[in-house]
Amino acid sequence: MRLGVLDVGSNTVHLLVVDAHRGAHPWPAHSEKVVLRLAEQIGPDGALTEAGADGLVKAVGMARAAATGLEADDLIAFATSAVRDATNAGEVLARVREESGVRLEVLSGSDEARMTFLAVRRWFGWSAGRLLVLDIGGGSLELAAGIDENPDVAASLPLGAGRLTRDRLRVTPDTTTPPSARAVEELREYVDDLLDPVVTKLTEVGWERPVATSKTFRTLARLAGAAPSSAGLWARRQLTRAGLRQVLGFIRHIPPAQLVELEGVSVGRAHQVLAGAVVAEAVMRRLDIDAVDICPWALREGVILSRLDQLAPV
Repeated sequence: MRLGVLDVGSNTVHLLVVDAHRGAHPWPAHSEKVVLRLAEQIGPDGALTEAGADGLVKAVGMARAAATGLEADDLIAFATSAVRDATNAGEVLARVREESGVRLEVLSGSDEARMTFLAVRRWFGWSAGRLLVLDIGGGSLELAAGIDENPDVAASLPLGAGRLTRDRLRVTPDTTTPPSARAVEELREYVDDLLDPVVTKLTEVGWERPVATSKTFRTLARLAGAAPSSAGLWARRQLTRAGLRQVLGFIRHIPPAQLVELEGVSVGRAHQVLAGAVVAEAVMRRLDIDAVDICPWALREGVILSRLDQLAPV
């Protein structure tokens, strides 16, 4: 079957169309995205701005048209932290449904962690043993650990790279001076405080293979010397804590507007790299992880696999 998955995230609205059936590897047939940075379009009252809602409706409508044109048999549409946390989420979701014909399901943070964990488990297989999975999104950080396909611990914290860039570092894509050393240190302290209870739970569960996924971790791994995307899906990529500290040491002195000049850093997320690096370093340090393997599958693939598992055997 041909399945479309529409992921309304904190940074992008991403449509992925795959050809797949139960028990088989889902093969991408089409991918397109629109950068909206919804996490940065939350007003002082906590509501998604009118401009943000307008952009979302338009992007979802375009994605639905593309999925229809590609003859997708089904379209699964979901939203994560930016929409989930908006005080006017109900109103925005109703407008999206009315104007685009698409019903967005809002995933909880723990659901995000579980779906991502499923994708990583399927990618590495049972031989990976007990897994620890880390995912830094635009609005939240997901962490999960366990031995099965459903993790023993699945947690979500408001430590997304976009959220922290906006609320803590207070920089934009056009900012021409790097955040102060004090601002970065205060961010690190804030992240450490929020990690405390989750670190305890994860440590109690334990793991044998730590894995990271998401665009943020892939970008940091590339800056630390991992293979570029042109090396293909199957190239082994890893991020070491030592390499991450080196990356953090030099990007904290680069103005956000210039980070886009670094190889592997995308235009839409360049100014968020520093906040993402602070979170990644804190997690690896607090959990005493020397290195994480980078998994190319994440939330979207987890949603696809979950949907395929629900289909009757053929």
